[in-house]
Amino acid sequence: MSTAYDICFVTVGDKKTADTLTSGLLKERLAACVSAVPGIESAYWWKGSIEKAKEILLIIKTRRTLRADVIQFVKQHHPYAVPETIFLGIDASSGDYLDWLGANTAFTTNMSADKKAEKKLI
Repeated sequence: MSTAYDICFVTVGDKKTADTLTSGLLKERLAACVSAVPGIESAYWWKGSIEKAKEILLIIKTRRTLRADVIQFVKQHHPYAVPETIFLGIDASSGDYLDWLGANTAFTTNMSADKKAEKKLI
């Protein structure tokens, strides 16, 4: 049975970007925890060529309702033209961990909708 929570994978090219995304996601309560795994070696297609890069993998624990907000935040603060944001549902976990995850993330923010509402008020 699925839970209301996700793990999101984001790769970054340097520690400064990893730190910026980590602190921002936590401050905005878009994530309860971000784990940074250094030493990832990625190979991928980019503009018709195979590229290789050393990266840091961010493992972001969040609410499923925050997916769009996490994607928007990453796009705004990531230097890559096409940053990776891959979500996997958390199928099961201890109740205590899920309670902690929920208590440390926003219930919902819908940043895009919030910005549209602000414009209407102006």
